Amino acid sequence: MPPPSQSWRGFARYPAVNNPQPRAPPRATRLPSNHGDADGAIGAARVSAIPVTIGKRMPAALAPVGTEPSPPGLGAPLVDTHGRVHRDLRISLTDRCSLRCTYCMPEQGNEWLAKTSILTLDEIEAVARVAAADGITTFRLTGGEPLLRTDIVDVVRRLAAIAGPDGRPVEVAMTTNGIRLRELLPALVEAGLNRLNVSIDTLRQDRFRDLTRRDRLHDVLDGIAAAAASGLRPLKLNAVAMRGVNDDELVDLVEFAIAHGAQMRFIEQMPLDAGHTWDRSSMVTQDEILDRLAARWTLTPVPGRGGAPAARWTLDGGPHTVGVIASVTAPFCGDCDRLRLTADGQLRNCLFSTTEYDLLPALRQAQGPVAEPVEALIDGMLRSCVRGKLPGHAINDPSFLQPARGMNAIGG
Repeated sequence: MPPPSQSWRGFARYPAVNNPQPRAPPRATRLPSNHGDADGAIGAARVSAIPVTIGKRMPAALAPVGTEPSPPGLGAPLVDTHGRVHRDLRISLTDRCSLRCTYCMPEQGNEWLAKTSILTLDEIEAVARVAAADGITTFRLTGGEPLLRTDIVDVVRRLAAIAGPDGRPVEVAMTTNGIRLRELLPALVEAGLNRLNVSIDTLRQDRFRDLTRRDRLHDVLDGIAAAAASGLRPLKLNAVAMRGVNDDELVDLVEFAIAHGAQMRFIEQMPLDAGHTWDRSSMVTQDEILDRLAARWTLTPVPGRGGAPAARWTLDGGPHTVGVIASVTAPFCGDCDRLRLTADGQLRNCLFSTTEYDLLPALRQAQGPVAEPVEALIDGMLRSCVRGKLPGHAINDPSFLQPARGMNAIGG
């Protein structure tokens, strides 16, 4: 974290990383998807697939190569051409969700990934084992809504059994909307889940219903109460701050988090909605969030952020803290240590990337000629993905292109 550039009213703001490098337009291919409702668990209904453009699939031979590739071979660290060592893999388990948040996806007409393209439990484990051997220490399970996977407890159990080269087990974390959390949390904890993030954008039932197009706030609150009563710490609550929607609840949300032994984290709204309707003017910036909170608490920056996405501040000297993920106004790309695996087997080196690296041919090579052990193919694709990572996402550059996938299809 660089030193503060200026301070005011008890907290410091940090200069944004300048990431001007433009991206080339994506050459999208057509992939199968499913149409259907996702209020129940995955597999409840079978629907026919229709083609939908969601992004570029990159065979290994076409993967971009950086000027200084990370050291080859299974077990070597995943280092990109800018010196960033990668230790975190976000694994999306599904693009389905039990909510329809206005900033994420439309209420109806969503085009889902084909069931046949979704990674199986064995395939997820195969990728995770290679990633752990290459230095990944944290797996975060995302979606869509990960608790819609009918095998979610088995996913956690398999991943929690993986150890890194030093023999220490990996950490398994999860980001969830909390709707099925009370029901599933005991089994998840027993299976080895270490940490939880729960999304909650509002505490008002009418506002929740309007924002998510579902009347499920009571289920989310029950899930948060269950998480608070569990031994999982740190517990984090996430909210997307939106102008004229929930920006009058920022203090209330922090107080709610404190009452539940959790850390509140506010997220600047990002251009990741499936409808591509993002408007910068509706985004509540980090500075605005801090201004609102400074009227209630004295905020002091917490040093030592490292690769974490949220900058943190103590409230009135601690022990409670609040975090802000300011991907738009204060990018933290220079310290990013994350890779992403989509539910349909695409590796992504940035949340905003327009390029993907297709693992399915390696994972399902039994359907064709077998050239190399699957572990070597996975390792090679991980390294290609890391080598192709740009210095930053360039959101603030005029050439920025919004990813073709929505957030639910990328994974949070």
